Amino acid sequence: MRPNTRNKNKRQRPSDAADSYSQILRKIHEANDVTDEDVNQLFMISKPLCQGCRVNTRDNPNCFCGLVPPPNGSRKSGLWQKTSEIIQALGPDLSSELRDSDSTPAGLTNLGATCYANSILQCLYMNTAFREGVFSVEVDVLKQYPVLDQIARLFAQLYASKKSFVDSDAFVKTLELDNGIQQDIHEFSTLLLSLLERCLRHSGVSKAKTIVQDLFRGSVSHVTTCSKCGRESEASSKVEDFYALELNIKGLKSLDDSLNDYLSLEHLNGDNQYFCGSCDARVDATRCIKLRTLPPVITFQLKRCVFLPKTTAKKKITSSLSFPQVLDMRSRLAESSENELTYELSAVLIHKGSAVNSGHYVAHIKDEKTGLWWKFDDEQVSELGTHPFDGGSSSTAQSESNGAASSGKTKDVKQSGSSSIKSEVFSSSDAYMLMYSLRCGKKESQEGQRENPLDIANGEVASVQQPEGCYLPSHLDKWINDLNATFLEACKQFDLTKESQLKTLTERRQEVRTILSEAAVQSLEEQYFWISTEWIRLWADTISPPALDNTPLLCSHGKVLASKVTCMKRISELAWTKLESKFNGGPKLGKGDYCRECLMDGARMVVSSDSYRDRRTFMKNIATDVLSGKCEDGNYYISKAWLQQWVKRKNIDAPSEADAGPTNAITCSHGELMPEQAQGAKRILVPENLWSFLVEDALKVTPEDTSGCQCFPLDSIQCSHCTSELSEVAGVEDALRTIKAKQRQNHDKLATGKGIALTPQSPYFLLPSPWLMQWRSYINMTGKNSSSVPEPELLDGVINTLKCQKHTRLLERLPELVYRRGSLFQKNPSTDKLTIIPQDDWKYFCEEWGGIVEKGVSALIEDGSNTNRSASQDVIDLDQDSSPDVNMEIDNQQLIIRTFPEVCEECIGERESCELMQKLTYSEGDVSVCLVRGKEAPKSMLNASDSSFEVDRRTSKRSRRTNYGKQTSLKVSATTTVYQLKMMIWQLLGVMKENQELHKGTQLIDQESATLADMNIFPGDKLWVRDTEIHEHRDIADELCDTKSGPQDIEEGFRGTLLTGDITFEAC
Repeated sequence: MRPNTRNKNKRQRPSDAADSYSQILRKIHEANDVTDEDVNQLFMISKPLCQGCRVNTRDNPNCFCGLVPPPNGSRKSGLWQKTSEIIQALGPDLSSELRDSDSTPAGLTNLGATCYANSILQCLYMNTAFREGVFSVEVDVLKQYPVLDQIARLFAQLYASKKSFVDSDAFVKTLELDNGIQQDIHEFSTLLLSLLERCLRHSGVSKAKTIVQDLFRGSVSHVTTCSKCGRESEASSKVEDFYALELNIKGLKSLDDSLNDYLSLEHLNGDNQYFCGSCDARVDATRCIKLRTLPPVITFQLKRCVFLPKTTAKKKITSSLSFPQVLDMRSRLAESSENELTYELSAVLIHKGSAVNSGHYVAHIKDEKTGLWWKFDDEQVSELGTHPFDGGSSSTAQSESNGAASSGKTKDVKQSGSSSIKSEVFSSSDAYMLMYSLRCGKKESQEGQRENPLDIANGEVASVQQPEGCYLPSHLDKWINDLNATFLEACKQFDLTKESQLKTLTERRQEVRTILSEAAVQSLEEQYFWISTEWIRLWADTISPPALDNTPLLCSHGKVLASKVTCMKRISELAWTKLESKFNGGPKLGKGDYCRECLMDGARMVVSSDSYRDRRTFMKNIATDVLSGKCEDGNYYISKAWLQQWVKRKNIDAPSEADAGPTNAITCSHGELMPEQAQGAKRILVPENLWSFLVEDALKVTPEDTSGCQCFPLDSIQCSHCTSELSEVAGVEDALRTIKAKQRQNHDKLATGKGIALTPQSPYFLLPSPWLMQWRSYINMTGKNSSSVPEPELLDGVINTLKCQKHTRLLERLPELVYRRGSLFQKNPSTDKLTIIPQDDWKYFCEEWGGIVEKGVSALIEDGSNTNRSASQDVIDLDQDSSPDVNMEIDNQQLIIRTFPEVCEECIGERESCELMQKLTYSEGDVSVCLVRGKEAPKSMLNASDSSFEVDRRTSKRSRRTNYGKQTSLKVSATTTVYQLKMMIWQLLGVMKENQELHKGTQLIDQESATLADMNIFPGDKLWVRDTEIHEHRDIADELCDTKSGPQDIEEGFRGTLLTGDITFEAC
């Protein structure tokens, strides 16, 4: 049972511990001697031993709890970190990269997006004949063509390396491929075979010279036949080579259907008629593809990528296609053959993912020797068994009958004569390329030579002989043996380092637990030693601790300081001996090595502090009476605010920095007493004893201040200079208050912001609304903060800004008017750029703010129902929101505002055009988008079509809920397209691009190629979107992938790599 140590090891409060410590020192000062009991109490030697505490206790030198974790515990770092994490910090365990056995194929590293290259390379390597052909190339040819040298070295590592996967970086660099771009595996296969064929033709070894075309190249003809005369076109006799047959799978269910479609007749008629040279006329004709020769390894490329003209992007066809394990191609040839042309499935290359230009390629390949299928997924290679798809795979491959990932159906494949064999049929929605190898009919010609290409139609089906065992050329054998030796040595060194680290770790942990179990001192009479807590923590939690260090515990006399008792532990002689012998260091601090001199000095300081504390308490009571007005015998001035803060501070044993400068706040720049009217210069009289105490503390805190604490006795005179300055300022402020009061009286309604009733046929003037608002703030601000509001500008210059320089006409639109409660008012005085004011107010303004009455912009409201309109008249449509009776009275009334000078429509138009251009070229702004539920949007959304141009407004991108749906803010620019905006909405609100019905007010935004500026969308606009849910949901990642690799990027392909270059530049 765990012992109860709650009360025994309960920590004292700091104040309690300090009081106890001070009490012992007072006792020592009184007795002028240090006893053993005093030492035991000061160094807390008598405290009981701890057991089972959760943490190590600072105020108990006998506590060793918490220095190490429980027996089964661990820590995040250090000696007690998990063993697995410590081993992991040594680096990768190379032994985990060892190949399981020689019969297990090795994988290839994925360098970023090179899975397509890895899959093709594994298919080529697993073909024994091709591998042997590569190994037979002469050394000088390998040196001349680095791509041959690198593929030979890569194959040698795949064959004989001790590692479970091989680094393909050197081969990829030789081809100059971009590791970060996913490429089409069929295009890579074709270009690589073509490159290898061009390089191998320079070999003098017949086994290698034509190995590519002997194994992988077949031929076809595009035959056009005239329906009238039956003759074939001249181009029909031309034979084209192929490495793979590209088969259409859209709308087709099986490989047979795709082959039938590939070889089917195409009828040329109507506008597509063929011009026959024999008939000398355009006639109906048929066109088809005919297989002339077939290679021993046939590759079918399933065309899963289709081009979408609408979006100019490509889309992947994910429909399932079935294909047999055994395929008879004899009937597919243009000319009949007596030989059996039965092919067996040897590899399936799979593309995982729904996007065309991303995803992942893996290869399922059959071992020619064992008949077992293997899955090659970059570095990972796993056995599939006797079928190309394991039972636990995902939807990559499915059976035709039950959806499992294995064979689910058999069919008959006819052989020559009447015999037939059973063949399993597989189905896959991700199979991208299929490889079939010739299973029978392998025999040499009479001369023992192979034809190139293999003319299967004429019975010449001899293939490259596949030897029983594989071998490596001497230069590759030596190279791979050196690599293996280096790798095995690295594995050995890692294992040795790991073993040594584990041994050290075990020994250190055992050492720490053993010494800590022996560290406790059992009795007061037993010899003990002091050791630094900081060092013992480091020792107990570090694999390689430093030398023992007790120097932080020492006083100036080289003894133990009693004040350091919370920073050290008391350990037994046995534990000290073990630690000192192993870690050296020191110094050695034993039972009697406490410093008597420091204890006596400390005792004297405590008594002195007691005296100072008592004096300060007494003086604080006097200061309290002074502040409360109970003390009337004050003789010296000090700052009242400073004294209030001094009283609030707790009692301390000695003066602090806050005790300096009791008169600083009431001393002016001339060194004299500051007038009390000055800001922060309030003062108070204190008695002489309090003043002497405060001055004494201030001088102790700042002894370097030669001027000392400025003294102001009761009869001190205020500084005449400061008094004069304050009087002048006060006079100016009084005069300013009078002026402001007079202006508030002259402009009663304008000063309060009340609406002014307007009367037709009465003269008025127009003022800029911003100036009027600044004036209102200025005259209404009084008191201490009156200087914080600046004066408005003089009216003469302000009025000039209202007139255009070209025509000196009015450069602002006139405000709108409205009837309220039978009177005529300005409709929006708070937002209008101009404010209508009475003539009397204008005259007063001119007197007060330097205006010229004649230069003002005058306005006259007239009944314009019978007046001919002119350029100087602006017709105002009245918003009639008053009672029905009033509306009836003004129903036929039309008011116009005449201004002088007139409104300059030309300059206003130019300015508004410039402002619009600035809005159209914004680089960064926020628009809010709300996802609306239901059929109709709220009226607030439909009416929110006006732009409020607030670029600097801070908004949150995080979507939040409103009463009508989710709302979010998007960061956009003028050049952002509607397509990009919809992609942002898709990402943040989850509405697929095709299902978005986007609006600004009532305007539908559907032109994806248009920019936001084209659609008049500006910062601050509120848009709303509805989810139509018409199209089925898809992942945004697919759209992003197609966008990143647009048509221009896709067309790049392997441009700029060795695959499309001239090998003459590669030869060295």
